[in-house]
Amino acid sequence: MHAFFAMGGYAAYVWPAYGVFFAVLLIDWLAPQFRRRRLLRELRGRLARQEARKERTVTPSPLRGEGWGEGPRLP
Repeated sequence: MHAFFAMGGYAAYVWPAYGVFFAVLLIDWLAPQFRRRRLLRELRGRLARQEARKERTVTPSPLRGEGWGEGPRLP
């Protein structure tokens, strides 16, 4: 068993290579999940902003004279 873990004197090179390989494999497996979460969060934010913008344009504001037929429209 000791000979297996010693790798014929090359253990200092082999085991870190295995470690890097598995670390990259783990990152490669997790990255799409994190990207998906981030994209869904951004899309939810965009939809919420779009709905809020739609509400602001549909709801008449008495402060700007909307709905009363009087006064200038302010930007």
